[in-house]
Amino acid sequence: MTANVRTRVAIVGAGPAGLFLSHLLGIAGIERVVIDARSRAEIETTIRAGILEQGTVEVLTESGASARARTVGHKHDGVEFGFAGERHRIDFADLVGRSVWLYPQHEVLTDLIAVLTAAGQDLRFGVRAVRVEDAASDRPRVIAADAEGAELVIEADFVVGADGSRSVVREAVTGSPTGGYFREYPFAWFGVLCEAPPSSAELIYSNSANGFALISQRSDTVQRMYFQCDPDADPTAYSEDELWHELQSRVPGTTLHQGPIFQRDVLRFRSFVAHELLRGRVALIGDAAHTVPPTGAKGMNLAIADVMILERALRALLNENDSRLVEAFPETALHRIWKAQHFSWWMTSMLHVAPETSEFDRHRQLGELRTVIESEAGRRFVAEAYTGWPLEGLAG
Repeated sequence: MTANVRTRVAIVGAGPAGLFLSHLLGIAGIERVVIDARSRAEIETTIRAGILEQGTVEVLTESGASARARTVGHKHDGVEFGFAGERHRIDFADLVGRSVWLYPQHEVLTDLIAVLTAAGQDLRFGVRAVRVEDAASDRPRVIAADAEGAELVIEADFVVGADGSRSVVREAVTGSPTGGYFREYPFAWFGVLCEAPPSSAELIYSNSANGFALISQRSDTVQRMYFQCDPDADPTAYSEDELWHELQSRVPGTTLHQGPIFQRDVLRFRSFVAHELLRGRVALIGDAAHTVPPTGAKGMNLAIADVMILERALRALLNENDSRLVEAFPETALHRIWKAQHFSWWMTSMLHVAPETSEFDRHRQLGELRTVIESEAGRRFVAEAYTGWPLEGLAG
């Protein structure tokens, strides 16, 4: 049998973008349904990175979505760049008066699900979107299937694709599941999670002759670290001793605190922006609309920025019958998206050693790093972009 549901907004995807949009629409009194193919447990326990810009923390806190982002998350007032055997700190607070918070993405999702569940939000886990029909009409429909294969049809005034980089909704907007501007990088990150105390109070981005490394944290007892590797690297090919040797060799001058490694993975680097973000009454946000390399810490923050723009537009459309902000959504969102793409690409190219790098390229890269570090304007640029540009709906 086919089940039919009628709602004002159908949101496909229970990631940061979909859940936060649902939260804000609920505050505005707009009915919505959220579906996701994953289980609640899978969403809440899949450990992912989380550097939150100051604006992201502010909107999560002020909207009631997550008080823990500020109280449990770790505030970082700066970041360190390592190169040529030295470490250099960029002081965000001094340069731009802003900070970032280390608060993992799965914790944000846990907070959002708890708030939405308490508010009676229609959240449907284990429900997979199959396709979107009638995108150009004023009654688009999401065709979905539950875990048993039973069909669910959600008819809405508006459909939002927040269903990640393998978005099903994207085809209804761009005409292709892969339709967009795309770049793949010739390297990846080998990531490890380990049981150990932090090796540094703040993140270390290290450019070495052996390649890039990022020394990050998750908590007082669990740390996340990465080193540059081949995209086809086998996560099981290294012993623990070899992994620690590889990491330590890329952060000269820093002694890493070692401990048991309990997770390892290879994270490929891709940049993507969908050719279109809106068709009729179907829009794309978050990873369905764009992906960035993780070097600039922009992924989840860019998703939240999309939501701030689209939520305001949907309030105008659904509560006031004013479509102007929805029509302007792509241009408004793309302004920030391409800035974030540039910053992520720039950080990636400046800090990593590409396979074809020549001696000239290597010396030029070190010159670029020195230019940034030795210039207040250069440090300020990093601080401004890393802590985040002003968000839609927030002052400053």
